Amino acid sequence: MTRGPEAMYVTPEMTEIFSGAALARRMLQVESALARAQARAGVIPQAAADAIDAACRIEHIDLDALYRDTARTGTPVVPLVAAIARRVDPDARRFVHLGATSQDVVDTAAVLQAREAAALLSARLLEVGAACASLAERHRHTAMAGRTLLQQAVPITFGLKAARWLGLATRAVERLRGLREGALALQFGGAAGTLASLGENGLRVADLLAEELGLTAPDLPWHAERDRIAEIAAAVGIAAGAMAKIATDLALLSQTEVGEVSAGGDAAGRSSAMPHKRNPVGAMAALAGARLALAALPVLFGAMAQEHERAIGAWQAEWEALPALFRYTAGAVDRVRAAVGDLHVDAERMAQNIRLAGGLIMAEALTAALATRVGRDTAYRMVESASARAIESGLTLRETAADDPEIREALGPADLAAAFDPLAYLGAADVFIDRALARFRAAASAQGAGWTSPAL
Repeated sequence: MTRGPEAMYVTPEMTEIFSGAALARRMLQVESALARAQARAGVIPQAAADAIDAACRIEHIDLDALYRDTARTGTPVVPLVAAIARRVDPDARRFVHLGATSQDVVDTAAVLQAREAAALLSARLLEVGAACASLAERHRHTAMAGRTLLQQAVPITFGLKAARWLGLATRAVERLRGLREGALALQFGGAAGTLASLGENGLRVADLLAEELGLTAPDLPWHAERDRIAEIAAAVGIAAGAMAKIATDLALLSQTEVGEVSAGGDAAGRSSAMPHKRNPVGAMAALAGARLALAALPVLFGAMAQEHERAIGAWQAEWEALPALFRYTAGAVDRVRAAVGDLHVDAERMAQNIRLAGGLIMAEALTAALATRVGRDTAYRMVESASARAIESGLTLRETAADDPEIREALGPADLAAAFDPLAYLGAADVFIDRALARFRAAASAQGAGWTSPAL
């Protein structure tokens, strides 16, 4: 269980995947699979593999002692292998950890954790996507102000905004799923990446070990080449950044002066001092979690610079940074999921805000309507002049446009009315929404394929 303030930024499920006990279970899984692979390759007796497999149980491991000894040995594998060896007879003992090095076990265990974590993250992102898809469909004709540089620009719909969020979530899922093709690969190279201690059986054992664990068999070991870890980090980090984007939009739209959305249920936080406030704590926690997640990326990308065949310090830094990246990203995803899933959308406030600047948000639409009659440059000049008069006089743009002889000559009353209808100036918004929905459905239908992990 997570205690302290960190509980706001992580999830119990992801925290468990990267717990000390879970890492020990994954390392035991690797040691057991190695023995089974070597037995299949005829390198060790089947009886020895069976004994080692029986010894690779988490209940046989003193976790406190394991991690206490890790600080002394510099790797958790040394005390882990010693614990396994103590539980097998002398005949099997000489085959424990045969041909492997500590980094083989730690890296492969980390890949197994990352695979499980990526599957969980993907599932939660699909839940974010489902909530966004519902909003996109329901509000595809709910007009609102599109904003650029924090200023009103042209009309869009809230459905289109939600579809953009949906696109972020969908692409994050696709990116995580793509890790299966190469980044989630076995690490097995022995002391310096040659598998020399296994002689002519090395490659066969490596292939069988990958098969046992359901991992990609790489072309060669990657002890000091960390592009795979960086690729995992990039996919997870982009997901964190995507959640930060959605949370930022939610926070801005919920400002008192905007008031177009508000958090419902538990997503609305109370102030300790101001009874009237309902703070967007879901967006807040998501933004904080995303910042914490992204803070791990410099460590993981910096760790790509490693010395010769085995790193001193860089690899070890990954042990903390990669779990932190996953844990905080999971928290950001979860808070966005809750916020979007229970969002109150105020369509009337959106309509009021479109009218807020006296119709100036329709200036481009008016320019486009005039451009077909008088050309773009002349149309721009006419609307610029009408806009300036509207701002100076306090009239609406529609009023100053209707009073302008040049504009009246170019546009009849029906054309002028159409130019000021926000729903008539949405371009391909409906098409974009449909595309986002279709891509999400394809990603959702593919969920689960390839994520199945062999039983521990």
